[in-house]
Amino acid sequence: MHILLDLFLTFAKIGLFTFGGGYAMIAMIENTCVERKKWISHDEMMNVTVIAESTPGPIAINCATFTGYKKAGFPGAVAATLGIIVPSFVIVYLISMFLDHFLEVAIIANAFKGIKIAVGILILDAAITMIKKMPKKKLPRTIMVCSCIVMLCINLFTWNFSSISLMLIAAVVSLTIFVLSGARSEEDGAKK
Repeated sequence: MHILLDLFLTFAKIGLFTFGGGYAMIAMIENTCVERKKWISHDEMMNVTVIAESTPGPIAINCATFTGYKKAGFPGAVAATLGIIVPSFVIVYLISMFLDHFLEVAIIANAFKGIKIAVGILILDAAITMIKKMPKKKLPRTIMVCSCIVMLCINLFTWNFSSISLMLIAAVVSLTIFVLSGARSEEDGAKK
């Protein structure tokens, strides 16, 4: 029972104090669940981030659900998921009840300008951490650099191209190279 409460409170804290959505939460989830509490490994965090990004639903909820399940099975998944959802739900519910024009309040609008900058930095921090922990192999690095260049061009030239399509293309390229290199290894083994 203690672990369920710990999962709920940990993810409630992450959900309460992290603005900017799932990408901004990745750095905090990694810091808490990998480095401090050691619930999952760095490799598991990288894998769950990729899986959470490519499955339906918000990335932070998917990460929380995986971590909770890994630590305490189905009850842990429920506790962690509720922990990350409840604070946001309560805050949005209260805002919708009491403030019709929430962002028109000068103090709140100015606070959100600073929060936008902090969110960008949190997302950049999560990206840098993941890049540092990426295997030092040519294929992943090449796909990463090509994807970054394509995303930069998409944003600079305002092309209408889905980031999901880019992820799928990167996956197909990686799988194709994997299959071809496996076939090449089999041919080399047959020649010997």
